Amino acid sequence: MVNRFLIFIFIASVAQSDEASTLVRQNCLDCHKRQKIPSELIYRRYLLKFSTNEKIKEYLISYLKDPKVENSIMPKQFFLKFPQKKALDLNDSVLEESIEEYLNYFDIKKRLKLNN
Repeated sequence: MVNRFLIFIFIASVAQSDEASTLVRQNCLDCHKRQKIPSELIYRRYLLKFSTNEKIKEYLISYLKDPKVENSIMPKQFFLKFPQKKALDLNDSVLEESIEEYLNYFDIKKRLKLNN
């Protein structure tokens, strides 16, 4: 069941055509892309661990204010390949808005299409 769910999320993320907002691109995705960090994989990991956008947002705010390997949901091996995140120099409102847009950009509910 979990495998089907992950495959569905992967297909949905590949099929996504929405353009990320400038805020999310500047504060998140551009850096991830430059460093070849798989944003979709990270989002799926958050979703599997926290289940709701509210819990993901809570975690991300906490993590991005104090990013440490031991505070991350990513396995230790992840940091052998990708650089450790540095604290963002964003005020709380910009940080929250960026996270909201990030979650909206990757939200799988927007991509569900049911045939009647």
